[in-house]
Amino acid sequence: MSSEPLQQARLALSQPSQCSYLEDQQEQLLFVLDQRVMNEYGYDYLLAHGFRRSGTEVYRPHCASCSACQSLRIPVAEFVASSSQKRVAKKSKAFRWQVSEDVSDDHFAMYSRYIEQRHSDGSMYPPNRQQLTKFSRNEWLAVLHLECWLDDQLVAVAITDETPNALSALYTYFEPEFEHLSLGTACILQQIELAKAIGKDYLYLGYQIDNCSAMNYKTNFRPNEQFIGGRWLTCKKSAS
Repeated sequence: MSSEPLQQARLALSQPSQCSYLEDQQEQLLFVLDQRVMNEYGYDYLLAHGFRRSGTEVYRPHCASCSACQSLRIPVAEFVASSSQKRVAKKSKAFRWQVSEDVSDDHFAMYSRYIEQRHSDGSMYPPNRQQLTKFSRNEWLAVLHLECWLDDQLVAVAITDETPNALSALYTYFEPEFEHLSLGTACILQQIELAKAIGKDYLYLGYQIDNCSAMNYKTNFRPNEQFIGGRWLTCKKSAS
């Protein structure tokens, strides 16, 4: 796929539906149908063109009257931590990090507490192990479950896709009682360090929506690039 234009791929457009993030907007998604691109190299290409996956489905927003969703990635070799991120990194020295390949009993127990206490009004409630496994697992792509441990307790998991040129942060959940440790930020910082260590160029953070406060943490990791109008544009402004 790396030598073919995206226009030659088989795509399908969903019907309009209520946007999950902006109350006054309708959303449509462009899905990739070609099985020939469902591999690590094809997905690497698709990530670089604004797509993302959920389970085995690969999609990007394609809304008629809105372009608020912009794919965001961090060029990891250029990343400079802000003052607040350095403080999180300092606190994170007490953590132990390791990688597993699938959803464990400990993962699901923590995921259940996370969903029940923080996202009981969301689409992943009530927590379901089969749903979590289906959402995260992928037969044609390497999926890493980056575990964060504090002493002998699992406190966070960052589900992370690996392609030849990048890591892609799919979903992060953590132990709600340890929210004060800024575990979401700690996981992104660790994903950046992992990407550097294994020779990846980018960490993808999914879609940025400026008018959605829940998304705005992503822009605090700089410099970052956003996919706007078919091009990656760089933001270098420093964060606090």
